[in-house]
Amino acid sequence: MKKFLLASAAVIALASSASAADLAARTYTKAPVAPISPLTNWSGFYVGAFGGYGWSGSSSNNLDLKGGFGGGTIGYNWQGAGSPVVWGIEVDAAGASIRQSAGLVGVLTAEDKIRAFGTVTGRVGYAFDSALLYVKGGYAWADNRFSVNVAGVNFSDSKLHSGWTVGAGLEYMFLPSWSAKAEYQYADFGNQTYFANLGGINSGNQQIHTIKAGINYHFNWGGPIVAKY
Repeated sequence: MKKFLLASAAVIALASSASAADLAARTYTKAPVAPISPLTNWSGFYVGAFGGYGWSGSSSNNLDLKGGFGGGTIGYNWQGAGSPVVWGIEVDAAGASIRQSAGLVGVLTAEDKIRAFGTVTGRVGYAFDSALLYVKGGYAWADNRFSVNVAGVNFSDSKLHSGWTVGAGLEYMFLPSWSAKAEYQYADFGNQTYFANLGGINSGNQQIHTIKAGINYHFNWGGPIVAKY
């Protein structure tokens, strides 16, 4: 009996030792966790600069306006946590030389020229992380001058036009505080009467199409540019 107990104890001891050795040999490591890419949050104030080209299919006195412009932007975006929808408001203004002239030089010529224009618009967009597709619309204004030269004598009149605008664009955040954009916009500046003291010339609706490229700096006053992990 004593021998049986000793043998049983030896077997149990050997089994325990083998089991412990087996557990020691097995090492468990956690599966690597894929890093979560930081998502861009578009909330906050921004300023920017832009340049572009404008043209009109319909303009005052049937003159086909075309030319370049450049200016600046200030705006604010708001994007809710976890939402891809971005709301915003944007104000921009540009100096321009969008013009056309017609007539016979030295006898009779007429020129129509948009010297400056700007917009105040609301924006709504859909963010794909660092890319933002958006549409916009709101108020538009233009400083327009109409000139007539008769046998070397020049007459000109300037008016401020007010109207509306719609547009769409793509903006991309290429650095935490910097974004680049490309945008199309259509503006109808309404009509004005020029040379009222000489009988008046109605401009008809002043309408232009514009394409522009720009760059914005985001201050992050009011929301993170990059979300935390």
